[in-house]
Amino acid sequence: MADEVLEGPTTTDPSSVYDGADAGGVNAPALRGFVFALFFIFGGVTSLNDVIIPKLKELFTLSYAEALLVQSAFFAAYFLISIPASGLVRRVGYMRTAAFGLLTMTAGCLLFVPASASGAFYVFLGALFVLAAGITTVQVVTNPLISMLGPPSTAHSRLTFAQAFNSIGTTVFPFVGSLLILGPLAKVDSHELSGAALVAYRASETHVVVRTYLGLALALLVVAWVVWSRRKLLPETPEASPSLLRSFDLLGQPRFGFGALCIFLYVGAEVAIGSIIVNFLIQSNVLGLGAQAAGKHLIFYWGGAMVGRLVGGFLLRMFSPGKVLAVAAAGAIALITVASTSVGPISGWALLAVGLMNSIMFPTIFSLANEGLGRRAAEGSGLICVAIVGGAIIPPLTGHLADIWNLRAALWLPALCYAVIALFGVYARRPAFLKA
Repeated sequence: MADEVLEGPTTTDPSSVYDGADAGGVNAPALRGFVFALFFIFGGVTSLNDVIIPKLKELFTLSYAEALLVQSAFFAAYFLISIPASGLVRRVGYMRTAAFGLLTMTAGCLLFVPASASGAFYVFLGALFVLAAGITTVQVVTNPLISMLGPPSTAHSRLTFAQAFNSIGTTVFPFVGSLLILGPLAKVDSHELSGAALVAYRASETHVVVRTYLGLALALLVVAWVVWSRRKLLPETPEASPSLLRSFDLLGQPRFGFGALCIFLYVGAEVAIGSIIVNFLIQSNVLGLGAQAAGKHLIFYWGGAMVGRLVGGFLLRMFSPGKVLAVAAAGAIALITVASTSVGPISGWALLAVGLMNSIMFPTIFSLANEGLGRRAAEGSGLICVAIVGGAIIPPLTGHLADIWNLRAALWLPALCYAVIALFGVYARRPAFLKA
């Protein structure tokens, strides 16, 4: 399976990539280093949404459903950009597309400057969409690329290990972001302001967000230059792109279609929980923390995913990936049940522990769904990235349920998502046959 992933977008011989640094002129270890760095970057930047949401909720006096539109604007980019990004890979290759994605991320970060000056919530949503468009492009590159940088038999564990670098980013970035962004939270009650005073307050308070993203823009610009300067590490011969809509016929294959649905549900559930954790922990009947202290606890949610992916890389070599996925999903349901039916520290820590169960889900669902696609695996990668739009749909629905009932009751929507994922793990417990 993994051998075929690279052949989809280019005529590079993938068998020469994982044979070693001297095989085919391709330096596989150096490429893996680049891919691991990209996983770290886009994972960390994405996780900052969980820090921005409580900040914007307070500044713009938003409901939960309105605040979670941050995730809708962000993950809508996956729906709109994934397939065109896949076509770009076919035309210009992996490394050049990655550099383009990083530059787009830089542009998104810079757009936070006019967003702050405007003091308008919708302008922030626009900046987040551009940022996410760049992240989408980078992710379309990294998932299939890491799959082909080794033998097909270890594709599941290799992608899981690469996702551990993603988790390092999602662990580090929220902790630092909570210090920079949530520190000044609620020094003034925005409900007591109106008119010009409210606009001025919002513009002033969003400067802390701007400074954070300007720093990211500078770092991303440097990384984009490094990737561009090393673009010849992977010799590629561009091909003409097929119809952008052709890949959708893959949804007719039961295993792939079921897997794409589970990516939609998994990302939606993971993002929904990550988005409400700060507000959940703030509650007096949970941990009763301040906003900044609750934001720092995100390190346990995303850190659990990091630890789980490091361990999961070994488990997936020993046991059927489908069975491991089913067990992890069942564990997530059990923890959500505890979080939603108990009070105090047990409730808060149970929800944080869901991150550990999430650890192997995305890479395992991704590789199980793509098994057997052969030369069309790269198309499958782009289509699965479209399914990440679940992060734009399920979080606002969860927020709407929280507005109607409460945060505890809203957790049952992510639990339902994990139930479907558990069924997919059982369904895909046996390897798929390679399709020509």
